[in-house]
Amino acid sequence: MTRLAPMGTAAAILAAAGVVLFAGGGLRPRPDVDRLVSTANAADTGTPIYFRDPDGKPYYSLRPKKTADGRDYRAVQASEDISFDEPDQPAGTAPADTKGDRKIKYYRNPMGLPDTSPAPKKDSMGMDYIPVYEGDDSDDDSVRLSPGKIQRTGVKSEPAELRRIRTLVRAPGTIQLDERRISVVAMRAESFVQKVADVTTGSRVAKGQPLMEVYSSAVASAAAEYLATITSKTTAGIEPYGRGSRQRLVNLDVPEPVIAEMEKNHSVPITIVWSSPRDGIVLQRNAIEGMRAQPGDVLFRIADISLVWANVDVAERDLGGIKVGQSVSVRARSYPGREFNGHIGVIYPQVNKETRTARVRIELSNADLALLPDMYVDAEIDTGTPVPVLAVAESAVLDTGSRQAVLVDKGQGRFEPREVKLGRRGEGYVEIRDGLAVGEAIVTSANFLIDAESNLKAALKGFADGDKATGGKP
Repeated sequence: MTRLAPMGTAAAILAAAGVVLFAGGGLRPRPDVDRLVSTANAADTGTPIYFRDPDGKPYYSLRPKKTADGRDYRAVQASEDISFDEPDQPAGTAPADTKGDRKIKYYRNPMGLPDTSPAPKKDSMGMDYIPVYEGDDSDDDSVRLSPGKIQRTGVKSEPAELRRIRTLVRAPGTIQLDERRISVVAMRAESFVQKVADVTTGSRVAKGQPLMEVYSSAVASAAAEYLATITSKTTAGIEPYGRGSRQRLVNLDVPEPVIAEMEKNHSVPITIVWSSPRDGIVLQRNAIEGMRAQPGDVLFRIADISLVWANVDVAERDLGGIKVGQSVSVRARSYPGREFNGHIGVIYPQVNKETRTARVRIELSNADLALLPDMYVDAEIDTGTPVPVLAVAESAVLDTGSRQAVLVDKGQGRFEPREVKLGRRGEGYVEIRDGLAVGEAIVTSANFLIDAESNLKAALKGFADGDKATGGKP
């Protein structure tokens, strides 16, 4: 059974505030604090026993007080107060030996100290020891509280229910280009750039849009050979000859529209118009009018950004709940309130040993080209349970680190500690994998006070068993 704190700690704190904690009856004023008015004297004199908020809010005061807007707190007489406790025994008399049909097993210290007695007794301050009846000290692990104590401590319970736990993994990252959507324009033979179109770095271009005009002796020779082949009476119409000459132009990366124009006009152009191979943005322009381009020189670099990547860094502890294909919501810091939806494409097989994070690639649609390379983004990955699971509020779990437990409300003031096994957490709830059933009422508020009471009960039970073994002798 989980323990939070011994009852002596709670009693010491309350004593410092001018009240003492009775293990069987809640809070009472310390005898040396004469500023508090007892309920009995208040009933005789008509003096209010306390003052409460005029609007019925849970605000109370021992002295007359005003609200923030200047209204007086309402005085509460002893006859108006509600109590769920058993009436106190008259001063100077010992408590009865029975309570209905139940018998008194022993008496415990009224200050909550682990001190018991087999017979009625008073402590050093003259207060009677509290009787413990057979039904109040059961042999099982349950804890029994009076209705008054339950009301004062604010104990609340709710049933364990099936619910889908939504767990969000948040990770920062940046927008990167899709490597599959980048093209370069380079010559495959020595060429000269005759003219460059009005295209600069950052310009948006469409597929087939002219970029430059070049002259290449190798291209001109291959074009002349191809035209001679398809126009000659000897080789015209013979498939192998024409196909071989045409393939040479294709190998020199001559654009298809240029080859089609040659076949139509039967003429070799002096310069060849080179066009964009795809829709996209010009990332790099190295072409300059009059320059000499060697084979392999990159003259233009063009990228299609209608689909981009978001590379985010996910903490190592969250990797177990992430898999390829999961939906992801991405928010760009440049567009507050707007979401971009995508899915996980790749989980890179390496963890950064310094940051303990792994790189995850998210593929995002970027139809309006709002997302730009190197833009900061924040990703939210839903790793929650796909189907409802048994869950309770996180506040219901008593966690010592090595063991986790909850308090099951058995009704009629009885509470049973129950060890459980936990699963995923999210949105204030935690999955219960073992130890509970659907519909069982679980304490979600003030459970640490009940746990302290169970701690006290175990100590008192040990003392009582020791007294029985020695016959009540020290």
